Amino acid sequence: MRPGGCSRSELARLRLWLEQGESGYWLRDAESNEAVRWNDERLRVVAIAGASYRGDALADEVFAPGRRLTLVPEPENLHDRNAVAIWDADRRLQAGYVPAEVAPELEGNEQAVALWEFRDDAGRRVGLRVLIAPADAWIGVPRA
Repeated sequence: MRPGGCSRSELARLRLWLEQGESGYWLRDAESNEAVRWNDERLRVVAIAGASYRGDALADEVFAPGRRLTLVPEPENLHDRNAVAIWDADRRLQAGYVPAEVAPELEGNEQAVALWEFRDDAGRRVGLRVLIAPADAWIGVPRA
């Protein structure tokens, strides 16, 4: 069951454009051209957990807003069997985790995109918001 009490079969296929903002991307419905809020029941936008432990990896451009990411379940994780790691698309670097309160609600086949970044005073990327969308969602190439 998805947030808001709707099953995936009751929801229309999600189609999104990513639109450039100052520190990342906003979401726009591809059919209606209406803005899509980050709390829309068809998707999740989360701040990654554990970013402070992976500063060097997070600084890599593979985590720049607009980049595709890979969600990797970790059922053998000793601290949380529901843990879902967030890696770059090639599974070379790990940025952190899906927050513990969200991870158990995922189906395991979602797609993810780096959506918004947080930088410190020195300009280093220190945090990231990630779009988590259903596997069948269409997410358009970022447009300026």
